[in-house]
Amino acid sequence: MSAETVIFYILALMATAFGALTVTTRMIFRSAIYLLFTMVSIAGIYFLMNMEFIAGLQILIYVGGIVVLIIFSIFLTHQSGKKLPAPKRKNLVGGALIAAAGMALTLGVLLAHPFTPASQAPIDASVKTIGIQMLDYTNHGYALLFEVISFLLLAALVGSIAIAIKEKKE
Repeated sequence: MSAETVIFYILALMATAFGALTVTTRMIFRSAIYLLFTMVSIAGIYFLMNMEFIAGLQILIYVGGIVVLIIFSIFLTHQSGKKLPAPKRKNLVGGALIAAAGMALTLGVLLAHPFTPASQAPIDASVKTIGIQMLDYTNHGYALLFEVISFLLLAALVGSIAIAIKEKKE
């Protein structure tokens, strides 16, 4: 086994473990920190696949933007040390059934389609090509998605401030 394979398995194990801890812990601040570690380990997997630009975006957008916004919202609402209530048993059963259905659907799709290397020319994954495609409005561009994400982050920030101000008045 090569060192790259060992590092991949370590990063995959970290992403899975911290992902599970994110949804199972009852401390809200710890959950946000576990989410941060999950996103960083996924960025590490992108680095192993020689996708440095995507790994940088993962760290910049998810770790630097969304997770920091979540942590900021937790501190803004003064609930960083608050323990979440224990989930109801019927919610646990429903969540487990939905997770099992999602797993079955994912495995069904993965097993139904063989993933063999195509005999196509390699894709140009340079930063210039990725940037042109992201900002393109006509040919499979992603400019609209960036605008939607910016409005989503703005709405989350305004919502967290509204919740914090509401609690202070009470």
